[in-house]
Amino acid sequence: MSATDNFDDTTVCRLDTQRKVVEPCSIVIFGASGDLTARKLIPALYHLFKDKQLPPAFRIIGFARREKTDESFRAELREALGNFSRTKPVDDAVWSDFAANIVYCMGDLTDAAAYQKLEQRLASFGNPALRNNVLFYLAISPSQFGVAVEQLHSANLLKPPGPGGWQRIVVEKPFGHDLASAHALNSELTRYAHEQQVFRIDHYLGKETVQNILMFRFSNSIFERLWNRESVDHVQITVSEKHSVGGRGGYYEEAGALRDMVQNHMLQVLSLVAMEPPVSLEAESIRDEKVKLLKSIRPLSREEVAKQVVRGQYFAGVLDGQPQTGYRQEPKVKPDSNVETFVAMKLFIDNWRWSGVPFYLRTGKTLPLGASEVRIQFRPTPNVLFAAVCGNKLDPNALTLRLQPDEGIYMRFNGKIPGTQVGVRPVRMHFSYNSEFGAYTPEAYERLLLEAVAGDATLFIRRDEVETAWQIVDSIRQGWEGKPLSNREFYAAGTWGPIAAEELLAQSGHVWRDPQPIK
Repeated sequence: MSATDNFDDTTVCRLDTQRKVVEPCSIVIFGASGDLTARKLIPALYHLFKDKQLPPAFRIIGFARREKTDESFRAELREALGNFSRTKPVDDAVWSDFAANIVYCMGDLTDAAAYQKLEQRLASFGNPALRNNVLFYLAISPSQFGVAVEQLHSANLLKPPGPGGWQRIVVEKPFGHDLASAHALNSELTRYAHEQQVFRIDHYLGKETVQNILMFRFSNSIFERLWNRESVDHVQITVSEKHSVGGRGGYYEEAGALRDMVQNHMLQVLSLVAMEPPVSLEAESIRDEKVKLLKSIRPLSREEVAKQVVRGQYFAGVLDGQPQTGYRQEPKVKPDSNVETFVAMKLFIDNWRWSGVPFYLRTGKTLPLGASEVRIQFRPTPNVLFAAVCGNKLDPNALTLRLQPDEGIYMRFNGKIPGTQVGVRPVRMHFSYNSEFGAYTPEAYERLLLEAVAGDATLFIRRDEVETAWQIVDSIRQGWEGKPLSNREFYAAGTWGPIAAEELLAQSGHVWRDPQPIK
């Protein structure tokens, strides 16, 4: 018997009736020979097919330069699925039915003739819906987005929104490397496509627990009334990574932790945690509130960056009992690199709800535990009764949203220690996704691909959202310009970051609450 069997059916509300219907369509993957297709996209589509989530009629077309037949392409994908599928072993009968819908189209992104061949392939399916309803997934470099979209438009494969079918474009991050490049990239995409046809994917938003932030906030009255400056002392958002940069040294030298994690994942989580209630559950209503929240973040001058933002870089240390090399000794990293592998910052949101409440964000590589969580730290009790006796030992209440791993929500409050003596200590109420609902959690790409096929943009990032996030990040990068890392900004691999990050919170009398393994 599952945990939900204990509840009367009247307490279970199904929102699926509001989901858009998935129509017969074709999914064209540009860059089909790449890693993303093999590791994420095909496994996600296979599981959607297995769970009967895809439309009754569909086709998947792989578009790439290498010469392949339909059969050899399918064989490659079958081998990759054996390695990367979340369910093993792969069901060969399901795969056979699924693979019958996969074909390959060889072509160069810059070659107009290749797009004519793609158009002929779509028309050959004999179903008007498979020709006219097309999801173009650009699993290619952002520098190639513009030419691909222009060629699709020229070949009459990409048309303005209207009757007679739909076309959508899915693009992967990075969405530029600063505000200027993001603006140029968005202009290239929307030169031939309408903004409503562009789906910018951030896999973090596909995670079940990230989506649950809104449901937790706006379907529970007891928490939302505490979600403001009257009750909240401060908020901590931690995305810690245990692994090192490893073989991604070349990429990291260009990106750094600020561009790689803060500009997208962390600001997305911040916006969901702190945004105002949307007027409806429609995609644009939710995205409007996220953008309003990001625009409410107080801009940082160079002087404020120096006081409110800390960067760090790991040097050699010990991680899980094993020696870990320093960042500057990683492959493809400059021996005197100034690139940050750790960022911590204090942000303020200048609106009525959050005025004066600090939001602390931190992310880093080679930290002791890989985890993502949001901690809402409530205000301490008045300095009377128990607080008058216990002082700082009386722990303020806290609510933690654990996004990964061991997904769940737990509440921390104080309770009496049993016994004849009178003592108080923090205790925890813990809701675990796995315990309550079972271990199944779909991969982020499954949910995101399904929403893209359905045309629901809620979990995708809008143009103004991208550009507002880059404004915040650019101001920080400008504050760092020309400044080398100080000794207080280096940290040993296997520790929770540089001492400067501890000092950042100590200025306000706060301390970092490090994620802990869930037992």
